[in-house]
Amino acid sequence: MCVTLRQGWHDGAVETATVRNAVRRIWADDVLPSLSELVAIPALSPAFDPAWAESGHLDAAVDHVRAWLRAREIPGAEVDVVRLPGRSPVLLLDVPASAGAGDRGTVLMYGHLDKQPPVGGWSDGLGPWTPVVRDGRLYGRGSADDGYAGYAATAALEAVREAGGEHARTVVLLETGEESGSPDLPAYLDHLAERLGAVSLVVCLDSGGNDYDRLWLTTSLRGLAQVRVTARVLDSAQHSGLASGVVPSSFRVLRGLLDRIEDSATGTVRLAECQVEIPANRVAEARASAEAAPGAVAGAFPLHGSTRPVAEDEVELLLNNSWRPTLSVIGASGMPEPAEAGNVLRAATTLALSFRLPPTADSAAALAAIEKTLTTDVQHGATVEITGTEHADGWNAPELAGWLEGALERVSDEVFGNPWRAVGLGGSIPFMGLLGEKYPEAQFLVTGALGPDSNAHVPDEWLHLDQARRVTEAIARVLDAHAAG
Repeated sequence: MCVTLRQGWHDGAVETATVRNAVRRIWADDVLPSLSELVAIPALSPAFDPAWAESGHLDAAVDHVRAWLRAREIPGAEVDVVRLPGRSPVLLLDVPASAGAGDRGTVLMYGHLDKQPPVGGWSDGLGPWTPVVRDGRLYGRGSADDGYAGYAATAALEAVREAGGEHARTVVLLETGEESGSPDLPAYLDHLAERLGAVSLVVCLDSGGNDYDRLWLTTSLRGLAQVRVTARVLDSAQHSGLASGVVPSSFRVLRGLLDRIEDSATGTVRLAECQVEIPANRVAEARASAEAAPGAVAGAFPLHGSTRPVAEDEVELLLNNSWRPTLSVIGASGMPEPAEAGNVLRAATTLALSFRLPPTADSAAALAAIEKTLTTDVQHGATVEITGTEHADGWNAPELAGWLEGALERVSDEVFGNPWRAVGLGGSIPFMGLLGEKYPEAQFLVTGALGPDSNAHVPDEWLHLDQARRVTEAIARVLDAHAAG
């Protein structure tokens, strides 16, 4: 291992400039055109396209990116599509270690190619499957979440090589079920375990932070539990004037059940199984994040009229969003549109409930407590049915190794010009929890180009192109630092 080369790589301006120039060239000439074409493919996640195998859109996305990867002609690299029966495919780029880094294990770099539904309400001139570059942004579904990740990972590897740096053996894994909760990923991890070998660093680019001025690390992810709960009071709907006051309202029954779980005045989830003690280091990170990007959390969402956030203290908002459980009612059935509603006491009401759980909560225990609370001693003896259950544990990052902390300090200074910050992510990336269990000794770098206003999952999703390029450059530098140990 050439120590002089590594010192030059870490501290020399020539190598730093080479990485930056390589990243910018690859993004402009190769990544952006191909990523734009990927945006145009309506590759809905299997949960939103049950006939995905017949529609062919997920396969089209995989084939598109596979062709791009093969055209890169990275020496020794293998590009494979792995298909297990009945499961959506996984695309792999397997790049051998450079000469001096064969003993550093495997770097596993993660992204996904499946997308959320298009939803309506896109601005004029924009659309989910219409890639548009405007004011340094690439608009379209899957641009920021998370279609760019495989491209950025590959560009980082190429930039390392072009600058004369080193990297360990690296596998870029792009799945096609993340937006469905990654149901097939455990099977693929088991299937690929021998091939992946000893994973020493995991890089996930399916995240972001509170501004576009620095590198943001995601240090925790919430878990989740989901249920569909139906309260049924009648075999058939009845005239509301004749039945009300005699027959209980199915909506009122559900409202009472929800009051057992959530304080409607504060939003506090009442179940002990959904609560954890927040670690002191995560509280400190929340304070530092609030100081680094004041107003970013409270101002991240288009609140209507005089609506205010649930708290004035941004540290509390950050902790609410990362380490405290929340309940969202994300769907309903059994209720007609208001304009079509007759004077009818409905037979049943169904609500889809989405719980976000603290990173270290036991999601199975939380789900069991939720189900028990919703089905025990139901008011008026109404029938309650639970369907569509799902749960996944969250993730809490291990402490940073010295080499990684040092690399982050350098890229923060030389790439972003601002110190890096850490933040807990309110959403879930099931892959991280799975990998945390499977590779407990690995270091984790969960980051990305998403910002508070990137509109993931909603209309006008967009990728901040400059931030994506900076993140790519930072990952290239981290790969070399990992190779050096």
